[in-house]
Amino acid sequence: MEKEKTRGFEVVSKYKEEEIQLPKRATKNSAGYDFYASRDIVVPSMLKQIFTHAQNGEIFPDKGEKETLTSTLVPTGIKAYMPPDEYLLLANRSSNPMKHQLALPNGVGVVDADYYGNEENEGEIFFQLVNYGLEDYTIKKGDRIGQGIFMPYFKSDQEEKPVLARTGGFGSSGQ
Repeated sequence: MEKEKTRGFEVVSKYKEEEIQLPKRATKNSAGYDFYASRDIVVPSMLKQIFTHAQNGEIFPDKGEKETLTSTLVPTGIKAYMPPDEYLLLANRSSNPMKHQLALPNGVGVVDADYYGNEENEGEIFFQLVNYGLEDYTIKKGDRIGQGIFMPYFKSDQEEKPVLARTGGFGSSGQ
């Protein structure tokens, strides 16, 4: 008899023909599963953008401009399944800030159990990164970009049952 799947990782269907590495723990006592970039992507330097505008005598970002400093979503090609009372905590690699000046802008990411299989992107996990270094940084396909840790959570006794159903990714539960 096959064991029922409780938690784990799968490759998102649009990447099935590519070589996508499933997250794995680096050592026997590692809490986190290392995630890898599914493609090459440039994380632009925020400081470089600011300096360029300043050299041109421009105020950046100007309150009237649409252009702003933004973070970069780095795709993994991976989705995660887990019990409904767990989430996947996304954390930065400890070497990213020191070696590459890359940080998660909100400190951590949270992947809810109902993100798996959503219609918008099948539940693909992205790492949101900012580059506070002086130069743009290129992440190569297969580079380790962060780690995920399965975590339990608890509900309040006074909780009202949520009525929203997940419809997408970033920010979808606040719509």
